[in-house]
Amino acid sequence: MDNQRGREGSAGSLFKTQTLLVMFLLCNLLRNGMSSTVTSQTFPKSSRFDEAEWKGEISKHPFGSITRRKLLSCHDENPLIDMSVDPPRSMTNVQEVTVTISGILNPSENDWIAVLSPSSMNYTLCPGAARLYAETGDLAALPLLCHYPVKFQYLKADPAYIPCKKSRCQEFFGEHCLLTTCNGSVTFRLVNIRTDTVFVFFMGGLNIPCVLARSDPFQFENPNAPLYGHLSSIDSSSTSMKLTWVSGDGQSQFVQYADGRIVNSTSTTFDQKDMCDASPSPAVDFGWHDPGYIHSAVMNGLSPQTIYSYRYGSDAVGWSSQMSFSTPPAAGFDKLVFIMYGDMGKAERDGCNEHYIQPGSLKVIDAVAKEVSTGDVDMIYHIGDISYATGFLAEWDFFLEMIGSVASRVPYMTAVGNHERDFPGSGSVYCGLDSGGECGVPYETYFQMPTQGKDKPWYSIEQGPVHFTIMSTEHSWDPQSEQYKWIESDLASVKRQQTPWILFAGHRPQYSSVNQGILAATFVPSVDPAFVAAIEPLLVIGQVDLALWGHVHNYERTCAVNRSLCIQYPKKDDDGIDTYTSNTHIAPVHTVIGMSGFQLDSFRKKTPNWSVVRISEFGYAKITADRKRLFFQFILTNGTVADQFSIVRV
Repeated sequence: MDNQRGREGSAGSLFKTQTLLVMFLLCNLLRNGMSSTVTSQTFPKSSRFDEAEWKGEISKHPFGSITRRKLLSCHDENPLIDMSVDPPRSMTNVQEVTVTISGILNPSENDWIAVLSPSSMNYTLCPGAARLYAETGDLAALPLLCHYPVKFQYLKADPAYIPCKKSRCQEFFGEHCLLTTCNGSVTFRLVNIRTDTVFVFFMGGLNIPCVLARSDPFQFENPNAPLYGHLSSIDSSSTSMKLTWVSGDGQSQFVQYADGRIVNSTSTTFDQKDMCDASPSPAVDFGWHDPGYIHSAVMNGLSPQTIYSYRYGSDAVGWSSQMSFSTPPAAGFDKLVFIMYGDMGKAERDGCNEHYIQPGSLKVIDAVAKEVSTGDVDMIYHIGDISYATGFLAEWDFFLEMIGSVASRVPYMTAVGNHERDFPGSGSVYCGLDSGGECGVPYETYFQMPTQGKDKPWYSIEQGPVHFTIMSTEHSWDPQSEQYKWIESDLASVKRQQTPWILFAGHRPQYSSVNQGILAATFVPSVDPAFVAAIEPLLVIGQVDLALWGHVHNYERTCAVNRSLCIQYPKKDDDGIDTYTSNTHIAPVHTVIGMSGFQLDSFRKKTPNWSVVRISEFGYAKITADRKRLFFQFILTNGTVADQFSIVRV
């Protein structure tokens, strides 16, 4: 896990690891042969969320209910402690807030400040919370409170705190100071999550916290503000564009665009009963946060490759700033430039701690924003493991704010990953707990792709000379499944005269030489042979040129490969660039592009013959397609081109 976050002792880490392993093994037993009766008893499903029934069920759950108890009494009940918050007023949509603690007699490395929202949340001690962290895969040391803090920081982040370089004499005897106390300050960057916020100062670390000071609640100036607008294409014509945004108000709002046109929004939301299961999970328990309302509106009557200004909101709730977006080229146009990556997640610009930090995400999104600002990027594809909120719902808001610099300017297209969808008893192919109980509900609500239907998150779209086929590796791809038949039909329908290139994308890879180590024997391996056996023949028969995957957190490129055999190795062109010839459509080139945020994975020492390039650094893929050439670049966050290749027609 992220090395910026220290662990509080090996015993806690061991406990979290053991619980994750036990839960995974039980899950696999259920998947691989236990009766449907046992499954329904262990993971009860309900169309309506009944809290009393739910609590009764979790008391019978194999792992028991979450233990809740009052916080321990602080042995340092110091009457001199004081907390001040600057600015001491309501907060804007993006607000830096400095919290200062004064009057400390004995500064400790275990003193920390949490941001809690809403202010009425339950922050008593819940040791059982460790299991809910672990079920999402996050084994870092995190606060064992009954409701998860939005974010938190140790007060030692102020380098003057521990050595007491900011001190105050509290009591004098003549000219001599009899009692000196210490001060410390940390700054939080907060975004509008619509609910009020309180700051709480704890001692005792994360495992045995007790409260020393608590601020008054702080409100956001406009909890109904329209925020986090992001674009998506709805078809291949590029004459329409969907805008999706978040607000605290469910009444219809508007998009004003193209210097005078206006369109109404529709709104939706979700709550705990919509999550995938009533068994304990972050999404229905201590990670829940009200998502507000998700609005969407389709802007019609557009022209391809055209820049439009727009804003969204209403007079009642306020308006966004004036922005601009560019429509991509329509199907059949001669050129398309797009960016692709997987497994981005988020991190905090203030250096705060939170559940599941992805350390490379900020550098990557900032580098992508620089690319988009040039006007040379038509669209973005994010192929799975989107925010890593995994049941900690407020983190979706933080992720949407983070990608706003790019998603508000060009279409931001997505594919579903295991950390959006997977949970036992939910119908996902893999039996992990990776979604934290979300089961794709927040993902499909925030990212409204042109899919085949609710919980059928596969789709195709054509832009410029490229046909994109986007699958869900988390839903059934068995040859008898609806998705398999759709993929088969979609690839057969491509008109090469209009879109000479076929790009196929999904989350889990078909080729990877990742060093999975001991996990390969315990967990689902990064490459599932059953998945490869089912889907790879479709890629060959369908004459796919390039297949792109995430899930593994590095970059890897293959030869043109089928059944682990290299059908064609690249050759250097006159500029020294690796080049594949694709006129015979013998087999696709595969690339793993899961290097956009999550902690990077290493490679096995023994390299398979189909693996051409392996790089474990953060970055993104930039692809330029015309009618004769598909030019791929892997670009690091500092702008260096780490790998590049071409697929050409001759």
